[in-house]
Amino acid sequence: AGLARLGVGRGDVVSLQLPNWWQFIALHLAALRLGAITNPIMPIFRERELSFMLRLAESKVLVIAREFRGFKYPPMIAAIRPSLPALEHVLVIGGEGESAFERLIDGAPDADDAARALFAASRPTPDDVVEILYTSGTTGEPKGVMHTSNTLYANIVPYCTRFGLDENDTLLMASPLAHQTGFLYGVMAFIYLGGKVVLQDIWNAGKAVDLIAAEGVTFTMAATPFLSDMTDEAAKRPADLKSLRTFLSAGAPIPRALVRRAAEHLGANIISAWGMTENGAVTTTRIGDPPDKTFETDGCALEGMEVRVVDDKGVLLPADAEGRLQAKGASNFVGYLKHPEWFSTDDDGWFDTGDLARIDKDGYVRITGRTKDVIIRGGENVPVVEIEGLI
Repeated sequence: AGLARLGVGRGDVVSLQLPNWWQFIALHLAALRLGAITNPIMPIFRERELSFMLRLAESKVLVIAREFRGFKYPPMIAAIRPSLPALEHVLVIGGEGESAFERLIDGAPDADDAARALFAASRPTPDDVVEILYTSGTTGEPKGVMHTSNTLYANIVPYCTRFGLDENDTLLMASPLAHQTGFLYGVMAFIYLGGKVVLQDIWNAGKAVDLIAAEGVTFTMAATPFLSDMTDEAAKRPADLKSLRTFLSAGAPIPRALVRRAAEHLGANIISAWGMTENGAVTTTRIGDPPDKTFETDGCALEGMEVRVVDDKGVLLPADAEGRLQAKGASNFVGYLKHPEWFSTDDDGWFDTGDLARIDKDGYVRITGRTKDVIIRGGENVPVVEIEGLI
């Protein structure tokens, strides 16, 4: 109701540059009620990236933290706001005066008949875009990946089914909610399940283990550096990790030695996965897979998705041959914001991922490299062409 009073309606973009705080989840659900589009933005981005992203999305509302990790966000936004004519409202969590986020909800009326009628009329269809999430690419320009309720749901359901997740599970999400990992599995999946999610906004392996012990965390998903840090902590505090059943690691190739060491010290199922902002998790290993699959591959396709490897001419390659990895299926995104020419999806629905891989005779993928010039640092993609241009 507070967003509606600001004039947010169907198709408007609500950008969230927030850490892993509860307001992120509440705002996404509120945007959905109005048929608006959620645009998560990483807290690490500054003037250059933020100006581009907000301008391309024509964001109507931006919600920021007053301060996070020693950085004050309002002065940055004030400096770039004159270049953003579509941006009508900036709300600051912990702010003061007219811009205070708290004014959005303080004294807000319960949903009356008029509000309920508005929500019903604004309800998005399953194929309306509900998320725009930026990803780096070789163009040197962030690409706005567009997802619908259908493409998100088509990933969440088989993901939860594969790992036996239900309303009795508790998830620790330390990956940013502004990444697809955090958004899909820290926000959407546990709303779907009706389970409990524990958010960690600043990564610290010791604190993560404290949370696991205190909250009875059963499942977590994060990038490779998180797994390495927690494995080191687990070697010192194995008793505090008794509830943890599964750690799914993705975002960067996992050294096979780390998978073995993590399985030993964490006492949990270590799952390897591969995916993209464009389609969520596409392949994962399975609980109970033999060691050669668990330790040496990035898994097989989730239900509803297919993968294949082709040569430079698009010809299908035999098992174990290295080539360009393509993905097809229900969780593939529906395009890049205002850049349909970048879609890289053929008439049969095969999306060129930009990764090089091998697929064995059992359908298990092993990522071997990238056709795209990007550096992966801490699970974050850094486009080489952008850095070279700045230099």
